[in-house]
Amino acid sequence: TPCVCQARLCSMGGILTLPPGQGPHPVGCTDVMVGHTRQGLFLRLFYPCLARAGAAEPLWIPRPEYCGGLAGATLGRRWGSALLSIAIGSCKVPVGWNAALKPCSAGYPLIIFSHGLGTFRTLYSAICTELASWGFVVAALEHRDHSAATTYFCTAEAVEEWIPFQRVPQGQKEFYFRNKQVHQRARECVRALRLFQGIAGGRAVPSILPQGWDLSVLKDNLDLTKVAVMGHSFGGVTAVLALVKEPSFRCAVALDAWMFPLENLLYPEVPKPVLFINTEKFQTPESVAKMKRLSSRNGQTRIVTVLGTVHEDQTDFAFLPGKLFSCIFGRRGTLDPHKALAITSQAALAFLQRHL
Repeated sequence: TPCVCQARLCSMGGILTLPPGQGPHPVGCTDVMVGHTRQGLFLRLFYPCLARAGAAEPLWIPRPEYCGGLAGATLGRRWGSALLSIAIGSCKVPVGWNAALKPCSAGYPLIIFSHGLGTFRTLYSAICTELASWGFVVAALEHRDHSAATTYFCTAEAVEEWIPFQRVPQGQKEFYFRNKQVHQRARECVRALRLFQGIAGGRAVPSILPQGWDLSVLKDNLDLTKVAVMGHSFGGVTAVLALVKEPSFRCAVALDAWMFPLENLLYPEVPKPVLFINTEKFQTPESVAKMKRLSSRNGQTRIVTVLGTVHEDQTDFAFLPGKLFSCIFGRRGTLDPHKALAITSQAALAFLQRHL
């Protein structure tokens, strides 16, 4: 009941412990915002960094406004905002904030990551950190199609304009609303790739956030012949569509993809291999049938299911205490979240190493 949940939330300050990356590289992290309109980009960048003792760690929930957005979008109850701030507002991500990039003469491969419905750029920090620790630069987008719990951009006059989460408008068919969103999301993935292509080509790209990280250090440290697109749920189908829109994406990793918003006409157009990593409880037979349509057209496409997992196990929410997780999302998976993350990341890494 809400009262019991509220009591648990209030008694659990700083209760989320995210795992550090298991790979050989320490991981750094910074936020990047470019452009003064909705057509700009906002992302959190995870990358191999130079180790530094006592490096500051970023907040998992970057600002209080995101607790409000999360309470409204995920919990469907505004009362959760202040309580969420108490429970998870002080949680940190175990990465070095604005840490120095570790140079790599061969260049790091790049992954563009797309979040799910009602989430935002920081809620996949565990998987993004893990991939970066194995030598990837990961750009976790925050989409501006009203599918994020909330997000914002800064106008040329330095005014913050917030873009709230939006449910399907009354009287509108969900498919048409979501289909428009997934196309915008895929275009944002392509724009993110263009941003990094510009940086690699020597273009100066000032980030408009205060204390920004100098993006020009990426210039000689990316291998943009090796680019993948990845995402969870709504982000999973976004990754599939991005393959259609941009030939530079060599492959996609789709975590528990929500296939519903993609029009049937596009299935024959998906040109590259996809790794679908599904949880046990989320997928419908119709959704799996759509994945099988893709695998029948591309012999390199793979569909795997991680038993004992639920949809939220592929987000950072998996690392909440069990009772709090159950309060918010219902029944949790039986597989330990650290094991689930290890299985997911190892499968993704093997696939990426084969296809990049």
